Amino acid sequence: MAKRLDHVIVIDIESTCWDGGFPPKGETNDIIEIGLTPLELSTGRRLEKRSILVRPERSKVSPFCTQLTTLTQEQVSTGIRFKDACKILEDEYLSQERLWASYGDYDRRQFDKQCRDEGVRYPFGPSHLNAKTLFAVGRGLPNEVGLPQAMALLGLKLEGTHHRGHDDAWNIAAVLWEVLKKMRTG
Repeated sequence: MAKRLDHVIVIDIESTCWDGGFPPKGETNDIIEIGLTPLELSTGRRLEKRSILVRPERSKVSPFCTQLTTLTQEQVSTGIRFKDACKILEDEYLSQERLWASYGDYDRRQFDKQCRDEGVRYPFGPSHLNAKTLFAVGRGLPNEVGLPQAMALLGLKLEGTHHRGHDDAWNIAAVLWEVLKKMRTG
């Protein structure tokens, strides 16, 4: 099957997390939000800002997680199952056929791990674009920088709430477009 290069599906996930980074005994990181923005490659238009809330099945949202993401246990409890969220990516966004991007490698690794753990088909094709690395290499930086710093370096304003998936995906798409535009114009 030929890869569709009309859009890049920009994804940013939020997962259950804890102060100090380690889950309590018996819990593990669960994706609780899939934020996505399809980036139209011919124009640079961000086509949509979507938040898919996912009900965690192996952990609870900690106070630290709520402080970071603004998401509460009550909110994500109304979400859909992880496997249904993956099906939406495949059916509505043709994620198996399109390039997808995230800022860093965490999102790819978390999807891979959670799919394996839960026996869910990985919703993406083999091509993942790490926008964080691409930005650093493209700018000749000595190391990768966080999303707010990348946006500041580009003169872009952070829109929405940092650490909310749909807002971060929207902002990542803006950064990615700036990098791609620069590559195209030299």
